[in-house]
Amino acid sequence: MAKVALGSLDAADEATFVAALGEVYEHAAWVAQAVWRQRPFATLAALHDAMMAAVRAAPAEQRLTLIRGHPDLAGKAARAGAMTADSQAEQASAGLERLSEAEFAQFHRLNGAYREKFGIPFIICARRHGKDSILQQFERRLQNGTAEEAETALAEIFRIAALRLDQRLEAVDRLKVHGRLSTHVLDTHSGRPAAGVRVELLELSANGEQRVMARAATNRDGRTAAPLIAGQPLPIGGYELRFHVGEYFARLAARLDDPPFLDVVPVRFAVAEPEGDYHVPLLVTPWSYSTYRGS
Repeated sequence: MAKVALGSLDAADEATFVAALGEVYEHAAWVAQAVWRQRPFATLAALHDAMMAAVRAAPAEQRLTLIRGHPDLAGKAARAGAMTADSQAEQASAGLERLSEAEFAQFHRLNGAYREKFGIPFIICARRHGKDSILQQFERRLQNGTAEEAETALAEIFRIAALRLDQRLEAVDRLKVHGRLSTHVLDTHSGRPAAGVRVELLELSANGEQRVMARAATNRDGRTAAPLIAGQPLPIGGYELRFHVGEYFARLAARLDDPPFLDVVPVRFAVAEPEGDYHVPLLVTPWSYSTYRGS
């Protein structure tokens, strides 16, 4: 999706403005219509604040309709391909299009229990979560009261809207909706950055599933050319970095056991802050390694 300059929308007529922003709030073009007369918006943050204020100022029934306009997670609409393009992409980002039949049944059960208790769909900003994290939130939020869940649903809708605005618009500012995951490898045996180390990033699931999210190799500075994840939230969940150090030390003709003591070094860690800056380095010799969370 090509981004539109915020300045051009400030000069746009109502129809153009609403066409560009009408789906920022799911099936609720009235939010964009409500803020059109408040132009110009100097920043993306100002536009986001105005849209949130319009939702807050709307009648309670209109806000409830907005909440009810969101699809169930991994529900029938998802399987039938009947969701908006935004919702489809958001649910896919959390792996909800790859559910097993048992997992689909679990989501179906939780969706039903949630709707029965609260009368609204379970809403969560899926781009900030992995599948396991969403299921944990389902179980946790089912213990809440009705008023608390209505407020939580709105807060999640605002998070979703912020990400959709960020995807659609180019502005002088950025909303705080992205995280960053990076790494580097330091060869402490030779006292220099380790160049040419193959690195893989895997997302881990409670059911044992592992999904490769990124592959890279370190450069002369011991870093990957680009962050392993950037320009999006870091989904809450478990991960593993695999560093192929055995082949690196073999290339250096270092004195190694046969077979080498260290071949592939796995570093397992968890992300709890989707908008956080995670730096997970490896300090390694042919016989030892260490790591830490940097920034």
